[in-house]
Amino acid sequence: MLKLERVCAGYGDLKILFDVDINVDEGEVVALVGSNGAGKTTILRTISGELKISSGSIKWFSDDLASKPQWMRAELGIAHIPQGRGILGTLTVKDNLILGSYTKRTKAKRKELMESVFEIFPILKERENQLAGTLSGGQQQMLAIGRAMMMDPKLLILDEPSLGLAPIVVEEVFRILKELKSRGTSMLIIEQNLVKALQIADRGYVLETGRIVTSGSSQDLLNNPEVRKAYLGIA
Repeated sequence: MLKLERVCAGYGDLKILFDVDINVDEGEVVALVGSNGAGKTTILRTISGELKISSGSIKWFSDDLASKPQWMRAELGIAHIPQGRGILGTLTVKDNLILGSYTKRTKAKRKELMESVFEIFPILKERENQLAGTLSGGQQQMLAIGRAMMMDPKLLILDEPSLGLAPIVVEEVFRILKELKSRGTSMLIIEQNLVKALQIADRGYVLETGRIVTSGSSQDLLNNPEVRKAYLGIA
């Protein structure tokens, strides 16, 4: 479905990514882990179209994704939930959700999509007329995911979904992600919590200083002594 081959990218003269190869198949959840500054967020930005690649290729099914603008990638079904969630605090919960269904493909089924979001997130239904900025951090993250689901995505890419959340809220967020996985939603997840990320993912990639240094099944990575030492502090 999504395939990055030898992708290089950066910001001006600063090179961040070097020959990155990643693929995500339909119905698959893939985790991307690595230390701060490794280039994880940059990878997501190249996929969503926020950042152009300097070389390599990004394929979406048989299409050349790298040549398409950001709005077209959303139209094709790629939904990006950035760090900080990106919700509009001065709008209501419902209005934030409506903004998620802005593409031609989703406008026609906005009501159906919203009912589906409210089924997954009943708290959002309860608070649909509340200003988004007054929600708790966990509820705002649910709203961010819900707004992305209003795009009826073929691929959901999430940047640190547990960042800044209390442990009990993190559990709820990952419960929801597991439910989305059970519904067949494909996901690419960046997550600071290595164990949580690999528990939900089918496969994972480890990124260091802009390069993929290892990859494999989630269980293989959890059992990898080097990964355990570097990211869990245990041998």
